[in-house]
Amino acid sequence: MMKHSAIIIMNTEVAGSDDVELVYTLDEAITVVGFGKFQALVLAYAGLGAMAEAMEVMILSFIGPSVKSEWGLSSGQESLLTTVVFAGMLVGAYSWGLLADNYGRRMGLLSVAVVTSLFALLSAFSPNYISLVLFRMVAGIGLGGGPVYSSWFLEFVPVRNRGFWMVIFSTFWTIGTILEASLAWIIIPTLGWRWLLALSSIPCFAALIFYFLTLESPRYLYLNGRISDTHNVLKKMAAINGTELPPGTLVSGRKNEEYTPSENTHLLSTRKHETEITKSPFSSIFTLLSSSLLKTTLLSWAVYFGNSFSYYGIVLMTSELSSGQSKCWPHANEAADDSSLYRNVFITSIAEVPGLVLSAVLVDKVGRRISMVIMYSLGFVFLSPLIFHQHELITTSLLFGSRMFIIGTYTVAGIYCPELYPTSVRTTGVGVASAVGRIAGMICPLVAVGLVSGCHQMAAVSLFEVVIIMSGISVLFFPVETKGRKLSDIVDVNN
Repeated sequence: MMKHSAIIIMNTEVAGSDDVELVYTLDEAITVVGFGKFQALVLAYAGLGAMAEAMEVMILSFIGPSVKSEWGLSSGQESLLTTVVFAGMLVGAYSWGLLADNYGRRMGLLSVAVVTSLFALLSAFSPNYISLVLFRMVAGIGLGGGPVYSSWFLEFVPVRNRGFWMVIFSTFWTIGTILEASLAWIIIPTLGWRWLLALSSIPCFAALIFYFLTLESPRYLYLNGRISDTHNVLKKMAAINGTELPPGTLVSGRKNEEYTPSENTHLLSTRKHETEITKSPFSSIFTLLSSSLLKTTLLSWAVYFGNSFSYYGIVLMTSELSSGQSKCWPHANEAADDSSLYRNVFITSIAEVPGLVLSAVLVDKVGRRISMVIMYSLGFVFLSPLIFHQHELITTSLLFGSRMFIIGTYTVAGIYCPELYPTSVRTTGVGVASAVGRIAGMICPLVAVGLVSGCHQMAAVSLFEVVIIMSGISVLFFPVETKGRKLSDIVDVNN
């Protein structure tokens, strides 16, 4: 545990006395409290939300073919089921971010849980195609709240090994994808797609039930001047962890904290100029596009777009290459059936586990930027041979490798982006970046499903390769490395 260095204030208001008062800031308190049982409970809840989101997104790979067969849908109508979910996530990612930044993380968590659980379950009772599309779109709005879970958890974690614990948080997404692939393998052939939708909504309802045990982010409270509430949360954290708060009084670090600028500090300055926090949604967007954050914002959008496009492309291509291979290649293995689809999706879902392990190893050793560049490069290498038709075993192996590395970049970006933004606009910044990623998710089915099912595999894979290259280049231009840096609270928009 890092040593606490208290700030000492000399009180000379009383004549003839020099009283020494010990005070400490939020960052110092979180460092001293450390990562313990309390953070593990926060991780469990945030991870439950991430797992629920993963299951509801991954389900798109399985219900599409089943619904298409039952209701006689066209390929375009099948693709629309995926597109409307990402359209909803586009709206939700922005909306929930604004809500959480302006009215608290817990308000965001509650709203996300209510919308997602209700409409995820209603989807299972859809009487026709139109109602299924509408229910899935609204469920998608709820699923757009993923950045609220990640930002909420991040704000409880000490600086030391923060990258590692954010990777651990990301493993819940992988658990969700593997669980969904397993459920689909068991449920769809026996009970059908409606039961899969119903059972997959259980984690969403669990997030709603356990919401009432959550606490507000101390960093959000601290930023908004609610020092007493912040202190109460910190006391609960220390009590559950079996530690103690630093001696003295909690104070606002923006006035007493020593400020040592680095060469990149001007990008995320939290000390030189303070700005008034406002509840206007437009002010949050203006802040993201201010001179201080414009470069970071645009690069984040590029990376999130590339990550979503390539990740969901690989997921959907796995389904399409498994189900449509023999049609496009007469001499291909004729054994590509439903069992092959579930098996291949399950195998490639397992690929996320070594991808997360690699992320955990790299993120706090070589930093966020270099980690992403390494994994983009390796993902590109594994995807390249799929420009040409390959044997089913080789195809599955290459998709396994590419998904392993792309989930790595996805994970590190999910750590890096919240660290780049200050508390005042953190969930909005990550939410808007995620919304841009959802645009990629909306476009992706047209490529993965449309081109591959139309026997244009070379064109589809080539496009994914170009997107990966552009994302890797974008990472190199990020202005600051956040490894080992404290989270900032207020952005300077006066530069």
